[in-house]
Amino acid sequence: MGLNAVRVLSLISLILVFSSTILVMVTNIKAVNSFEANRGGDNTTMVDCDYIAGSTVPNQPAGVFWAVVASLLIIFQTIILFLSECSWPMTFFDRFFPVLGTKFGLGPLGIFQCLISTQILSHHVDDFTLVSAFFLFALGCLNMLLGLIFRESAKPKRSITSWRAEAKGILPTTSDQRPVFVNATPIVSSVFSQEKGQQVHVSHETVTDAHSFRSTEKAGYGFGRQGEKAAGLRGFILQKPEESLPRYASPPPPRAATVSRSPSSVSSSSSFYADERPPSMPVPHAAETHAAAPAFRSSPTSI
Repeated sequence: MGLNAVRVLSLISLILVFSSTILVMVTNIKAVNSFEANRGGDNTTMVDCDYIAGSTVPNQPAGVFWAVVASLLIIFQTIILFLSECSWPMTFFDRFFPVLGTKFGLGPLGIFQCLISTQILSHHVDDFTLVSAFFLFALGCLNMLLGLIFRESAKPKRSITSWRAEAKGILPTTSDQRPVFVNATPIVSSVFSQEKGQQVHVSHETVTDAHSFRSTEKAGYGFGRQGEKAAGLRGFILQKPEESLPRYASPPPPRAATVSRSPSSVSSSSSFYADERPPSMPVPHAAETHAAAPAFRSSPTSI
């Protein structure tokens, strides 16, 4: 709230300087017109003076031009500083004028305000312009002091839009930039604590091992077994990705089909089976003939 109060005062001082500069420019033009009108007269005192009477215009070649340009530059600078204090359009300042953007504090703003006020106070001006320039110089010094105190965090702290965004946001604005290691202290405590409120005692040897792994002698273990052990002693575990096939992987090929042949009865009239018994021997039974008959197997070339 204090930073916003200083910003309001800074806006008021810029408005006063803007209006007083316009008043000074109008006064200078009127004084120059009066000077040019009295140039051909007998009054030679006004011709030999360093400044035109009643103005801040120097009596020299192109003095009127540079006086008007100086007033226009002050007006332009006050407009730029006013927009910077209003934080609009901040994307323009972040890209084309970073010192007045969000990544810088209030120090550059105070420097610009002091430069404008000293430029005005270095001339003889009326009371309204004098008070406005003094007010702007005081605010410039205060902004430089606040810039030294808060540095680049001053503008985000006084930004009303950032307050509204944080109030409406559901998820936290900060992001975890840590690597794939996660804190395993709650998991270890839940595993080793059997009852609620039970404390987990760590032996002196475990602490000694953890400190030993921090030494430079064992810093080259990397992600091996010793590295995982050191990470576990410090309270971290390594998340392993789930095993899965890529989307473009083809399905596994089907198993080769086996060719089977149904059992068939052996015919006695087949050319592969010849009855070479003498006529006197009895004909065996059909079951015995089937058991004793040789099995027929087809060769791979026939398939």
